[in-house]
Amino acid sequence: MSFLTYTFIQKALLMALFSGATCGALGVFIVLWRIGFMGICISHAAFAGALLSLWVGLSPVAGAVAASLGAAAIAGPMADKPTFTPDTAISIIFSVMLSLAMLALGMLPATKVEGLNFLWGNLLTATYWDIALMTLCSIVLVTFIALFFKEIEATISQRQAAEASGIPTKAIYYVSLCLMGLIVAISLKAIGGMLIYALMVTPAATALQICRTLKQTFWFSAVCGALSSVLGLWVAYLTGIPTGVAVVLCATAFLLIAFQVSPKKRDC
Repeated sequence: MSFLTYTFIQKALLMALFSGATCGALGVFIVLWRIGFMGICISHAAFAGALLSLWVGLSPVAGAVAASLGAAAIAGPMADKPTFTPDTAISIIFSVMLSLAMLALGMLPATKVEGLNFLWGNLLTATYWDIALMTLCSIVLVTFIALFFKEIEATISQRQAAEASGIPTKAIYYVSLCLMGLIVAISLKAIGGMLIYALMVTPAATALQICRTLKQTFWFSAVCGALSSVLGLWVAYLTGIPTGVAVVLCATAFLLIAFQVSPKKRDC
């Protein structure tokens, strides 16, 4: 445990806890609403925004936030239009954002190391500012779930029936997308654009193998995401592999274990 004496490890550990728990809880929306491609689209939009900002000399975090929120704001309403299917709308935005990301990556000077860090992520580079932003995102997400849990539950289970009963399902849906964009952008530096989606979806899928209620699923997914991030940080420290990769591999290991011990297997 001597590695905990290093300041950069302590900061990485705090970032791992908050980003893992927040992404894990957020992933419940993605899995239950079946908008996995939307998560991929927003994560690549954040990656593109960070690289474009880095290219022109602006703050990568600000660029990632602006791009991910913009993608969420465009993809959500576009997917609801009768002339577009959700897959078509998201595919268009995804292809544009991926093209912009590759363009910006190619235009970066020198070794492109900083740009590649946003691709794979590195918890060990977390700053106190990154931790503060992620803590704020965690508070906002928990507050949203706590205040509107009944509306969220109704929207997830029966969206059309909830809308007919007067529940603002579109507002719940769009706020969730905006929170997704914000959290993805803040987590980009730590987890990486290619792997942040896995950290959102895998803990949620793990929780759904174990839990029977939505409230349990949110809590279990958050805990699983936090444990995956902390364990991944430790594995990365011991082996030298990128932290984002180690985090995703640990989350996948938890999912495989959940498949084997799931109480729902006995119900089949």
